[in-house]
Amino acid sequence: MISVSDRSRMAVLALAELAGRRGTAPVSVLEVAECRGIPPHQVEQVFSALRRAGLLQSQRGVKGGYTMRRDPSEVTVLEIIEAVDGPIGGSADVGVCPVSEVWAEGAARLADAFRDVSVADVAEREARCADAPMFHI
Repeated sequence: MISVSDRSRMAVLALAELAGRRGTAPVSVLEVAECRGIPPHQVEQVFSALRRAGLLQSQRGVKGGYTMRRDPSEVTVLEIIEAVDGPIGGSADVGVCPVSEVWAEGAARLADAFRDVSVADVAEREARCADAPMFHI
């Protein structure tokens, strides 16, 4: 089964937020939630999965929050999706029938596409969109 959920999308948005603040103090769940328009409980769930996967580290206390364990250019969208949703493609029986083969090939291509994009790439794309001139009529 090919599955990429809204939770994965939220996880990518949340990590792009952390990437944009690289080098600063840990960022709280509430800050990320407010900046990205994501409910705080969903950010907590996603960050918990990302921390277990080794993509985030947490710091407790008054100045606590989350930071990325690795440089954003080293973390791929595929890693985020797999941390939140599990492997893309699941366990299809390749070779059983032509449809299974097509499904497996599609899952592999999707995984390759997500493997080629890092969190830094997403943050850079967002920055370009934010700097783009707005035309109003």
